[in-house]
Amino acid sequence: MEMTVNLGEKSYPIYIQNGILKEAKSYIEKKYTGKRIMIISDDNVYPIYGDALTGNLSERYECSHYVVPHGELSKDFQMLPGIYSAMLEAGITRSDLVIALGGGVIGDLAGFAASSYLRGIPFVQIPTSLLAQVDSSVGGKVAVDLPQGKNLVGAFYQPKLVLIDPTVLDTLPEKFINDGMGEVIKYGCIFDQELFETLADAGSFEGLKSRLEEIIYKCVDCKRIVVEEDQFDFGSRMLLNFGHTLAHTIEQHFHYERESHGEAVAIGMYQISRIAEMKGLTKEGTAKKIKEVLERYQLPYSCGLSMNVLLGAIHLDKKNLDGHLNVVLLREIGESYVYQTDTSFFADAEGEV
Repeated sequence: MEMTVNLGEKSYPIYIQNGILKEAKSYIEKKYTGKRIMIISDDNVYPIYGDALTGNLSERYECSHYVVPHGELSKDFQMLPGIYSAMLEAGITRSDLVIALGGGVIGDLAGFAASSYLRGIPFVQIPTSLLAQVDSSVGGKVAVDLPQGKNLVGAFYQPKLVLIDPTVLDTLPEKFINDGMGEVIKYGCIFDQELFETLADAGSFEGLKSRLEEIIYKCVDCKRIVVEEDQFDFGSRMLLNFGHTLAHTIEQHFHYERESHGEAVAIGMYQISRIAEMKGLTKEGTAKKIKEVLERYQLPYSCGLSMNVLLGAIHLDKKNLDGHLNVVLLREIGESYVYQTDTSFFADAEGEV
């Protein structure tokens, strides 16, 4: 399966195919005619796929690699000097290439390093987690975290190519499959009632496996459409942030060590829909439907904190512009909209999140 993100000079292809990782060179050759490649990965992914990818690419390119510890804590501003030093030592120039081989953390970290090294060098996304395959590898958002919050230093920097191989998910621990399902469910909630119902009927990741390429394609195609309409996240692209206002504050509160991103998004989707229903802004019964699907995919819907604990971080959210907070709500499953409010939307919410 193939699609193109049409962004004029910044357009790029996305390929979704079982086994495509083994054929990476033939796809990269179409977009990159230089000499050197730096692969950035983590200590979970590189031992499984790094040597095979390097072996395939080394038939044509000089390859080096840089491996960071796995997990959100590596998506840190302090990680960048080590990456830049490795790229300099490998002789990476502006005409060379970075490959992000890993999940969302690696995609964001490697992408931001590529965007800022020598004022920007080309990069390719090869996402190896479900979350990265359906969401973060597409759209050009790259970033690192600061102690004060998630993704506070970043850029819009589009890849040259995205290669998605669903078979690599076979080596992904169940926790990370569930994590990615948080974002898959998000796409059903905001854009595609039929996808939501497919997920509800399947009831488990195993139940989806025979249709996995199609499910990933649907999610990526939804994101492609939105990115083409709104590359820089000031309009319809905000809809992709459904559940994220609360999710980011939950992740930060627990120092990125308890809920994963997809788990936090799951909580955020349910809780914001529950609050919106109480305010008459979302069709009654929507939150219940979301909760039922989350439970089927072993995702949480509550983190046990009071809203007051999270409000401080919400004030720092990037969507909090000039005191106005843009939150994404559902009219019903499959139909989303941006609602302009302020932090009082959450301050008068009832019960624990």
